[in-house]
Amino acid sequence: MTFTESIKTCLVEKYADFNGRASRSEYWWFALFSVLVYVGIMVLSGGMPNDEENISSTSTIMFLIAVVALLVPSIAVAVRRLHDTDKSGWWYLISLIPYVGGLVLLVLLVLPAKEPNRFSIS
Repeated sequence: MTFTESIKTCLVEKYADFNGRASRSEYWWFALFSVLVYVGIMVLSGGMPNDEENISSTSTIMFLIAVVALLVPSIAVAVRRLHDTDKSGWWYLISLIPYVGGLVLLVLLVLPAKEPNRFSIS
């Protein structure tokens, strides 16, 4: 899957679809897109939203809009990616454990696809 196909799939076709599977390329291309959006907003606004000296309310609003707009598709593609590794989407909640949860989730998202698995579409 290419960069543009991944963005189209995650933002248009499967915006809030938590069923099915997502390939590694779909997940990681969309993750890269999300990071580029956040970095682009920070560059255009001149700083981080928490930086009180260099930030305007307009850039804070732009950053919050981006976070809200990308939150649901980011979680959805991560859940579909976990399905591709034959893990339940509930494993996403492991990221709530401080320090180690995010690392465990990262490892799970990097794992290769498991064939056949219970989330395969028949």
